[in-house]
Amino acid sequence: MRILFILSFLVSIFAFGQNSNNRSRSELGVLLGGSYYLGDLNQFGHFNKTQPAVGLLYRYNYHSRLSFRANFSYGKVKADDADSKIDLLRNRNLNFESTIFELAGGVEFTYLPFFLGSERYKGTAYILAEIGVFRMNPKTEFNGDMIELQSIGTEGQGSDLSSKKNYSLTQICIPLGVGVKFALGKKAAVSFEYGIRKTFTDYLDDVGSNSYVDGVELAAANGPLAAQLSNRSLDGSRYGKRGNTSTSDWYSFFGTMITFRLGKPNKCPMN
Repeated sequence: MRILFILSFLVSIFAFGQNSNNRSRSELGVLLGGSYYLGDLNQFGHFNKTQPAVGLLYRYNYHSRLSFRANFSYGKVKADDADSKIDLLRNRNLNFESTIFELAGGVEFTYLPFFLGSERYKGTAYILAEIGVFRMNPKTEFNGDMIELQSIGTEGQGSDLSSKKNYSLTQICIPLGVGVKFALGKKAAVSFEYGIRKTFTDYLDDVGSNSYVDGVELAAANGPLAAQLSNRSLDGSRYGKRGNTSTSDWYSFFGTMITFRLGKPNKCPMN
């Protein structure tokens, strides 16, 4: 909430500090929607375990077909092998959840010319391309408690059992999206947007290795809790498949946005 307040304050100062023409091209708004993830614990289930999400958006309409925008988004992602229809995955018995704080910026291209107050173009489809940074913190439910996983090293990270260090909780992402937006008179617009995030980490869910580390060695290196959380398979097998190293994790934000123009309408329409 502190991050959201600071971002809102800074964007407002920036927008109102511009001249009147730039303010008329600027919009500030909010997103209400959902978030979910795709990865080792949910490979193909779009919208599976969707959680509530919110966001703050600043849009600068450079002209009627191109806008620059920045957005801060907050949501949660989660998955549980217990929900899988595949016996092998149910036996793996892993679960996780993570909050996502994302800050991103990029460009928005509209299919039709669009600006608030237009009598001819009152709605359009658009595509979105951004680059961003996000903060994650994967946790798992274990014996009734939520355990933070990154520092534990469930795959031997940070020990002689792995060449990897503990993964960073701050990561880069590439948000891509599609949407439609409609003018609500001369001062406001409503948008319906779906966005998917390409990440460069396989540890949003704390699962990145194909196989399990030896439990005895892992307990000695990173502690007994690391060994317990690494291999939770119901049949106790040491040789089951833990994850998939060939793919990175993805996550999505989607929902409805309401934006408001920060200045008075232009006397002349945008090019």
